[in-house]
Amino acid sequence: MSGGADPEVRRARAWLSRALEPGSSAAWRFVEQSGPVVAAAALRAGTAPAEVQAVAGARAGEDASVEDLRRVARCGGRLVVPEDPEWPALPLHSLTLATEDGRGLVDGRQPNRTLTLVPPLALWVRGAASLTGLVDRSVALVGSRASTAYGEHVAGELAHGLGERGWTTVSGGAFGIDAAAHRGALAAGGPTVAVLACGVDRVYPGAHSALFARILDEGLLVSEWPPGCAPLRHRFLVRNRLIAALTRGTVVVEAAARSGAQATANRARELGKAVMAVPGPVTSAMSVGCHQLLREVERPVALVTSAAEVLEVVGRVGEDLAPPVERETAPGDSLSDVARRVLDACPVRVGVPPERLAAVAGCSVVDVLRVLPALELADLVEWTGTGWRVRRQSPRR
Repeated sequence: MSGGADPEVRRARAWLSRALEPGSSAAWRFVEQSGPVVAAAALRAGTAPAEVQAVAGARAGEDASVEDLRRVARCGGRLVVPEDPEWPALPLHSLTLATEDGRGLVDGRQPNRTLTLVPPLALWVRGAASLTGLVDRSVALVGSRASTAYGEHVAGELAHGLGERGWTTVSGGAFGIDAAAHRGALAAGGPTVAVLACGVDRVYPGAHSALFARILDEGLLVSEWPPGCAPLRHRFLVRNRLIAALTRGTVVVEAAARSGAQATANRARELGKAVMAVPGPVTSAMSVGCHQLLREVERPVALVTSAAEVLEVVGRVGEDLAPPVERETAPGDSLSDVARRVLDACPVRVGVPPERLAAVAGCSVVDVLRVLPALELADLVEWTGTGWRVRRQSPRR
């Protein structure tokens, strides 16, 4: 599946993925301009630009690329590089445009690597499915780790609905909303992708070993970091941009006032991707972030409550439309104005003549006689022998 790249190029990108911590726009530009093989050689020789050399630091003198490739192969994985047919070039092009436009830079400088929109140099992938095939029609479902039962239920239902419609659910594999989203997709027999902040050979959190095993049956584990890398705190913030970029849109199910889910939504918005949020109880601290997103006027966020509404936002124009909300109908919904007034004039207990109904309804006797047959056919009124009254309903058993 990953046989498109030259072995030397693949090994160079494997080395770069360990030497250069993801998120540096200067490092990505250097690799793009020089090529991975030349860039790796320059870094090892110490002749790369000072800014890029500083990103590599002491790692420039280390080479674990061969062992990394062997290690990922042993766990059933592979390294996917931009030179491979499997590389998701179209979704990640939004990151390329953001880097070229200088988004995330202040005065031409990169203030925070965790916020910069930079394409990955390579992706370590574990699972049999095609990466580009899965993310072509995908939606990110993200939310709080300290989720509520309400949030987990909604995330599972959304992912299940997306899976039934052939869409991929992408999330971070964490506790709470992430786990509920992955499980919902799997329950529908749909694919799901977990984007990790550590090596794909590691299970983090450790309690999700069974969940990750199920994900590998239907989907993929993806990471920018080589095998064995630890889930350091800043790496979760760095990988948020990847979740946002790989998908057509991001849905925030539950989020506190400050959360990684909100950060992912902001990255998606900066990339021009659709952003959606699920409303929650106004008394829930876990829905404050969602409500903040929905309140923004300058950068509107779509309110969604079902998979159909999600697909209406990210799907095909004019085709993936959510069905209209079903409303309960009553026999009197289609009545004319005169018929409704006559029905309101009918007493409940005793029957009255049409003349009395006309006086109460404020219309002519002819109008009353004209609408009474229709009201009787609709089982709304009945003749008592002496007059008309509202039809009595049969008592429920």
